[in-house]
Amino acid sequence: MNPFKIKPAGPLQTAAAILLLQANLSLAVEPAGAPPVDAPTPVQATVPLSTGRSARRQVPFEEMLRTSHNPINAYRGTSVQPPSMANSPRLSALVRNGKLFLTLQDSIDLALENNLDLVIARYNLPIAQTDIQRTRAGGFSRGVNTGVVSGTPGGAAGGAGVGTGAGGTSSGAGGAGAGSSGLVQSTLGTGTTVSSFDPYINVQTYDDHTSQMLPNQQIYGVPVYHVNEFLANVTYEQSFPTGTYFEADWNNNRQTSNSPYNSLNPQLFASARFLVAQQLLAGFGLGPNLRFLRIARTNQQISDIAFKAQVIATVTQICDIYWDLVSAYDTEQVGERSVAFASETLDKARKQFQLQAIPEMDVLKAEGDLATRQQDLTVARTNLELQELYMKNAITRSFDDPVLEEMPVVPTDHIGVQVEVTAEPVQDMIAEALKNRTELQESSLDLKNRELSRKTARNALLPQLNVYGFYAGSGFGGTVNPAFPGSINAPDSYGGALENALNNSSPEYQVGFQLSVPLRNRIAKADQYRTELEYRQSQVYAEELKKNIVIQVRNARYALEQGASRVEAARKARDLAQRTLDIMQKEQKLGAGSNQQTLSAEHDLAVAESALVTAETAYEKARIEVIRATGTILEHYGISIADAKTGAVEADHR
Repeated sequence: MNPFKIKPAGPLQTAAAILLLQANLSLAVEPAGAPPVDAPTPVQATVPLSTGRSARRQVPFEEMLRTSHNPINAYRGTSVQPPSMANSPRLSALVRNGKLFLTLQDSIDLALENNLDLVIARYNLPIAQTDIQRTRAGGFSRGVNTGVVSGTPGGAAGGAGVGTGAGGTSSGAGGAGAGSSGLVQSTLGTGTTVSSFDPYINVQTYDDHTSQMLPNQQIYGVPVYHVNEFLANVTYEQSFPTGTYFEADWNNNRQTSNSPYNSLNPQLFASARFLVAQQLLAGFGLGPNLRFLRIARTNQQISDIAFKAQVIATVTQICDIYWDLVSAYDTEQVGERSVAFASETLDKARKQFQLQAIPEMDVLKAEGDLATRQQDLTVARTNLELQELYMKNAITRSFDDPVLEEMPVVPTDHIGVQVEVTAEPVQDMIAEALKNRTELQESSLDLKNRELSRKTARNALLPQLNVYGFYAGSGFGGTVNPAFPGSINAPDSYGGALENALNNSSPEYQVGFQLSVPLRNRIAKADQYRTELEYRQSQVYAEELKKNIVIQVRNARYALEQGASRVEAARKARDLAQRTLDIMQKEQKLGAGSNQQTLSAEHDLAVAESALVTAETAYEKARIEVIRATGTILEHYGISIADAKTGAVEADHR
């Protein structure tokens, strides 16, 4: 409600009001480049709509809320269809002989289709779009979530997403004080009050009867005065992004009574009034009044970038889980070979003991060694089962199928033979990271919102100066009392009374200014200065982000170099242990070696193989961290954000 609105007692002509409304709307356009209000938005539906009467107002949760041309829909709620918890068909296609065979690329594709972190993050896209619709009508922006969802266990989140202020969220008007990262954004969207741009119609009508006993009949000529009144008033109000306010009123009244002294009975009254007001200082122009819409549009871009950050984090986590699974699978294979060798050695020792070729102590040592290796194998198998569980959880929506829950997972990708350190100069990697990292992109857009808040906060410092003007007319009519012939000149119908209200026969018009000056103005001044401080704080935070990214890239490069060195050393140690075992086995066949020496050599080989698996896994994770730190992981694995948004990976998208 506009504070400068003058309450009338005057009528609204509907046609004139609509014409004036359209004229004002044509003037109150948004800046060039802004999309039209009813521009269609992409629909990303993966779940078919249910049938039935109530389903007509349901939309899939990925679908953006669109403006309807049906006026009744503005007063009907829209239900969002529950998300499907069924796993994608791709999963069953990878099952063979009761086992789930996965490549790294299969794991990534399944995660894009089924991972619940991504399903949760997809809701933020239409949520951000609802702020666009809300702020087009003058409402404040409720804000969007820009944090990374990390509900999937196993692996690593691959770097946390950076929000636009407090707690990884981008607020609308006002908000919490300090959030994580030490940033404050409580003045985001501050400024003058923005009225609703949606038209508002208020209709009041009633039929009233009043009876009043009179102590003096000389006033109305009757002992009991009866009055019947019918009233019908209509008010139309609308505010515009230019700081303009329009109001049109149409008031109608019909009154009858039993008094013989009334000159008109029934008495008809009609009035019309049109008011236009314009802010000239605080609240003037498109900047202050469209700030929430501009913030919401920027937040929608931030939401898209935040979803990309979620995809990056999820893909990085899937890669880490996959290589952990490979490590657990290879370690279990090493354990099985080690147990098999220890069992074979124990059998030989027992046979040799029966032939009294070796002492009983050698048999006992072989039995103890076998027990130790069986324990190690049990640990390796349970760890493998845990990694399989992590992987199945990460690439599925539901565990309702007990067969799937118990199904073994077999990774088919293994560490490559060639281990190389990237030859790309580190400065080029840093430049690529500063261009691609989502944290910097979000921070840049956040600074854009804060810059807008700085401007609107300065506008809010100004006094409120309002120029207004209104025109009103009124008319009377009714049936003339025969006791007053010729003394009353009034039409006998409502049409005549309305005509007199609109024909300028009894006009009232007024033009004026209203000035409101807050003395000292401490609240607005404090808010304005706070926006400056928060803006400068965010600039420092953006620089800190750049420094951290530089460190992350260099650290990832160092880790990759160290990982490659460890792999080479572990391979040499494995090869040496293999040659030692071969020599021990040859010597044992020639009678120069013992079972214990061979068993010890085989144990050293198993330890070396396990160390190699660990080194290769660490190297693969370091390689993944390099491409994550440089912001190129999606391009590296051929991942389409469009596929991630729909949750349906195209077979030929790579």
